[in-house]
Amino acid sequence: MIHFSSIGKTALLIAMAEGSETDDYVSRAREKSFDVVTGKVGSMDVQKIIAAVETAAKREGLTNDSYRSQHALYHAILDALQGLGRGPLQLGNILRTVGLRFAIVKGPRTLEDLDDLWIAVSMYGMIGAPIKGHEHEVCGLGINHL
Repeated sequence: MIHFSSIGKTALLIAMAEGSETDDYVSRAREKSFDVVTGKVGSMDVQKIIAAVETAAKREGLTNDSYRSQHALYHAILDALQGLGRGPLQLGNILRTVGLRFAIVKGPRTLEDLDDLWIAVSMYGMIGAPIKGHEHEVCGLGINHL
């Protein structure tokens, strides 16, 4: 049985889950007091990836219009993207594309520290040349305090 003990582990497990496993993991994370949003994005444009994650978070109420909320999410996204790209992410300008599943999780840093609020963004998928068979797996995680 999967044990959701921290916000980062929860976000990574959900992003890497497949099929009905994703719905099960999301339900179990919500039972542990985490707010969760998932989505998919594929692009050669970093701005489109950022926009997809920000839109999903706002649409599902994980963020609001406050500067603090938007800023924390933005930096969690950037940290996750750096993990995917082994540093500053470049895609289209160097002929690279990604296909990703992402999870946004809001809640306590750990289940033992319930009075603190954090946001985590995890991404899992494939990166490579825009030619089928020329890609490999990637994973990124960003966590920021709200």
